[in-house]
Amino acid sequence: MTDVMDVTSFTVSTPGRGGPSRPINELAVELMARADAEGVSLVGPGGLLAGLTKTVLESALEAEMTEHLGYEAHDPAGDNSGNSRNGTRPKTVLTDVGPIEIDVPRDRDASFSPVIVRKRQRRLGGVDQMVCSLSAKGLTHGEISAYLEEIYGAKVSKETISRITDQVMEGMTSWQNRPLDRVYPVVFIDAIVVKIREGQVANRPIYLAIGVSVDGERDILGIWAGEGGEGAKYWAHVLTEVKNRGVQDVCILVCDGLTGLPDAVATVWPQTIVQTCVVHLLRNSFRYASRKDWPAIAQALKPIYTAPTEAAALEALAGFAGAWETSYPAIVRLWESSWAEFVPFLSFDQEVRRVIYTTNAIESVNARIRKAVKARGHFPTETAALKCIYMALMSLDPTGIGRQRWSNRWKGALNAFTVAFPGRMIIPTR
Repeated sequence: MTDVMDVTSFTVSTPGRGGPSRPINELAVELMARADAEGVSLVGPGGLLAGLTKTVLESALEAEMTEHLGYEAHDPAGDNSGNSRNGTRPKTVLTDVGPIEIDVPRDRDASFSPVIVRKRQRRLGGVDQMVCSLSAKGLTHGEISAYLEEIYGAKVSKETISRITDQVMEGMTSWQNRPLDRVYPVVFIDAIVVKIREGQVANRPIYLAIGVSVDGERDILGIWAGEGGEGAKYWAHVLTEVKNRGVQDVCILVCDGLTGLPDAVATVWPQTIVQTCVVHLLRNSFRYASRKDWPAIAQALKPIYTAPTEAAALEALAGFAGAWETSYPAIVRLWESSWAEFVPFLSFDQEVRRVIYTTNAIESVNARIRKAVKARGHFPTETAALKCIYMALMSLDPTGIGRQRWSNRWKGALNAFTVAFPGRMIIPTR
């Protein structure tokens, strides 16, 4: 272990230790001046911050011992008290500034249980948070281990990093069961495909439900693992879970051809309109076309989903078919087969259409998830995949609430939804 800079002469007074308090800025200036004079770096092993952290931890531990015994060191009041200080023992802890060796005070009857650095604790809380943050940003356990060794000189095994990230599972369970709003104007259900090795590597969908609240906020309602090819029974289970968490009404549910979902919606929320995702419909159209034709096809499809009425949309579809059916008949068949789920979109005001069509808030979520998933390659279990995705979601909102603004022009949309769905837009009281 590299010796750290001796900063014991710069102690800050702590409860039970006495001594004059020193302004933190004065202490910082003196520490920086001394470090500069002695050629000591600010960070890294043996750096200024390592020395300061060592001093703060040892001072706090001494204060805890004083509170535990009821008297200061060398105080005659401790004579014949039944317990007393019994020297110190060395301990190395991993901190945000690297491994630091500290001297932990002991008492004779071994009843002292420190709080700031608990017995058998080898990492301070900030390190666990850093590991979870790096994992959420897409680094694998091996990459995190290499990073900690390179930057802090600390050897942390991949198994230890896995145990650290496992701590988020309790938070994930609480988040997945938290109460939700009573009504959501729009709920999107989307899928992220991950690879899971259970016997052999296979693609598995992880479903994500994102609601637009009455306040105009994006609210991530939950994540669920699927087997692929889910039917009405599966979706009834998912939607009933959401309903039991407080969601009594959803005005529009947007999805992309998930089998059995419309039937489940009709059972759980009978008034809800199921709408096919227009963005997905457009993307699926491009799959059948040569890339050089994408701009022309996009321009030709636009009159369909911007039409003021269904009759105008049908006319635009007929025009598209006349121009492109010879080259890309599959695109025409796609729109014709999806027409029943697409039609509701045409009956809404432009403000409502904009909320349904604009998926930037969803894409930012999916982009973060895909980055984290791609870095892993595949997962050993379904639980590992859910854990990874949950941490990616929490990295978007460190408060753990998962709510962000959906649109800066929400008031117009709220008015349009109130007119389109009278009596159903219940403004929550917070």
